[in-house]
Amino acid sequence: MSQQVMNLVEKTSMKPEVPKFEIGDTVDVHVEILEGDKKRIQIFNGVVIARSGSGTREMFTVRRIVQGEGVERKFPLHSPRIAAIEVKRSAIVRRAKLYFLRDRVGKAVRLKERRVERAAEEAAKPKRRRGKKAKAAAEE
Repeated sequence: MSQQVMNLVEKTSMKPEVPKFEIGDTVDVHVEILEGDKKRIQIFNGVVIARSGSGTREMFTVRRIVQGEGVERKFPLHSPRIAAIEVKRSAIVRRAKLYFLRDRVGKAVRLKERRVERAAEEAAKPKRRRGKKAKAAAEE
């Protein structure tokens, strides 16, 4: 009985639409900040180096470099303080956790970009013909 109640509470507190992002993606996390009696949104951008947990307890870690110092922040995925998550760039990685980036400096921190959208666009385009067949098709 109590497990059913816990599951019901978890389902109601989960966000309905969470963008799909993976380890290695560069994201902008829009976080609501309370300053006195004012609310404002602060954007924290960086590379997702880890994801952990499941359900409402799912967390993700974002790392960025500020004035030569590495800054990491852990966010609950379904937190009401997170206004939005924007995926800016996807990268090709072969690890579940990118903790090795902590030891790297400068250009060594860069990750190879994954170009998913471009592959989908090229598949939709008709192929251009070259050579004699192309000339014959153009004349018709």
